[in-house]
Amino acid sequence: MTAIIDYGVGNLFSVEKAFSAMDENVVLTSDLNEIENADKLILPGVGAFGDCMKNLEERKFIPLILNHIEKNKPLLGICVGLQLLFEGSEESPNVKGLGVFKGTVKKINAPNLKIPHMGWNSVSIRNSELKNCNLFEGLKKDSYFYFVHSYHAVPEDENIIIATTQYGEKLTAAIANKNVYATQFHPEKSGDVGLELLKNFSKIH
Repeated sequence: MTAIIDYGVGNLFSVEKAFSAMDENVVLTSDLNEIENADKLILPGVGAFGDCMKNLEERKFIPLILNHIEKNKPLLGICVGLQLLFEGSEESPNVKGLGVFKGTVKKINAPNLKIPHMGWNSVSIRNSELKNCNLFEGLKKDSYFYFVHSYHAVPEDENIIIATTQYGEKLTAAIANKNVYATQFHPEKSGDVGLELLKNFSKIH
């Protein structure tokens, strides 16, 4: 069973709808037992880093997420769900992230461009073969995905970056390490290529 973690942030139903189109065994849930026993977890995220962490903490989800990862079960973070995997964010300076990866989340530096970075942008896939990651399997190297964000993750270990995009500067578009995967873009809003990526994740064991 794949559990989409419902912790009071937006855009959950579009994530659920996208996953349900390819996998019947998907639930949108805030039930602690369902989250604890899920084979796969989806950690979406919309809004401020600090608010998202606060909601996860209040609902007692943080230990379940970390335990899921420790058990080597697949997890997919989406948008702010990717950012939460790091130690902290410039958006909420006094808030600790999940700390799964070392590094921080920084404001996009694009002086001549509108912030947030919103809309379709090409994604350059890298390292996916080296990381034994099939998240982008069957997709063109410069496929377009849909982004909405003002901040981007800067991992201490650049080897976990499996895709980048360009917007004023080079930005982390997707990461992968062992059983943890995450995208800064919204696959559920990215048409056929996004659905293909979600389908690839659903095949991971």
